[in-house]
Amino acid sequence: MADNHPNQPETLVETLVRRASLPEGVSRPLVTPLQPSVVYASPSPDVLDAQYSGEVPGYTYAREGHPNADLLALKIDMLEQARGGLITGSGMAAITAVLMSLLKSGDHVIGGNQLYGRSLRLMTRELPRYGIGADLIDPTDAAAIAAAIRPETKLILVEVISNPTLRIADMKAIVALAQGRGILLAVDNTFATPLAYRPLQAGADIVIHSVTKLLAGHSDVTLGYATARQAEHRTAIREFAVTTGLTPSPYECWLAERGLYTFPLRRDRAEANARQLADMLADHPSVARVIYPGRADHPDRARARTLLQGRDGNMLSFEIRGGRAAANQLVKSAPQLVFAPTLGDVGTVVAHPASSSHRALTPEARTALGITEGFFRVSVGIEEVDLLISDFKEALRAV
Repeated sequence: MADNHPNQPETLVETLVRRASLPEGVSRPLVTPLQPSVVYASPSPDVLDAQYSGEVPGYTYAREGHPNADLLALKIDMLEQARGGLITGSGMAAITAVLMSLLKSGDHVIGGNQLYGRSLRLMTRELPRYGIGADLIDPTDAAAIAAAIRPETKLILVEVISNPTLRIADMKAIVALAQGRGILLAVDNTFATPLAYRPLQAGADIVIHSVTKLLAGHSDVTLGYATARQAEHRTAIREFAVTTGLTPSPYECWLAERGLYTFPLRRDRAEANARQLADMLADHPSVARVIYPGRADHPDRARARTLLQGRDGNMLSFEIRGGRAAANQLVKSAPQLVFAPTLGDVGTVVAHPASSSHRALTPEARTALGITEGFFRVSVGIEEVDLLISDFKEALRAV
């Protein structure tokens, strides 16, 4: 016979598993609470009905929304001067939700020819399987986009700053074209961020972010964001995301909200570092070319100054001579520089698009975009700039 503590009831286990509310008081937490609950209890069937119909606020099941995601979306909404934003499990989940909810079989979409590699793959390999046609066009050439429009063209997807060659899309002309033809315009604003450009304010219909990158800023979350100008489009995007389970983690939403608190400070410091690093690289004899929107030799410099409100960004690209062998040598000679296929971290990250984001393209297709084996993309971080420049000089000495 088991010994029971005299103050413990026989139903101790049954008592423990009963859910209890946190104690309430007159104060409130300074830090946003993390709410990992998957389900939410309602007081009655009538109230649950009212929740599902939108008559009263409240949560039911985390796949359909949870507090940490909604708070994060609200903060990005404020940055973008938007409303009704949706947080998804990744940036690609956000792009997928937009395209698959607003397009159907027989439709046609136009994408920028230098979208993120997986966006390119989605448009060229996945959408056609569902009967959706796609063409990839240079976003700096609005006339070429106009020529590619068909009667069934329903949507245009561009990045303001292309990945990885950092060309600046002719957004003013593309907005006018989309509005004039009655075509939806979706803008991936990950590289530019709302500090430099706000697509909805400029006349676009949809804005998308990989929150994973600069907004969260610490390489410890994978999240996306999307919203639209029209309520019907927001509803369609949300319904698709909920139905297909593109759900974000409450913990990652909580981390991303923390990251947002320092986003403007991080962006300013990284941008200042990028300007100085770009100038050093441009003067280095081992570097064949540097691409940075803040430099006078950038092909879209005039457009960047007008479009990006004087912000040049923290992203730069450069090319060295010697192909893949020289690229390998550069990376191996500077282990203190992080080599990884990502961007937007607090620390500087070097990427090699030919072996990562754009490896699915043929060598000929990469060459046509200017992505050679000696081409690197750099997401500049907030380190001391003198240390950063010294690290790159050391790497280039090996080349």
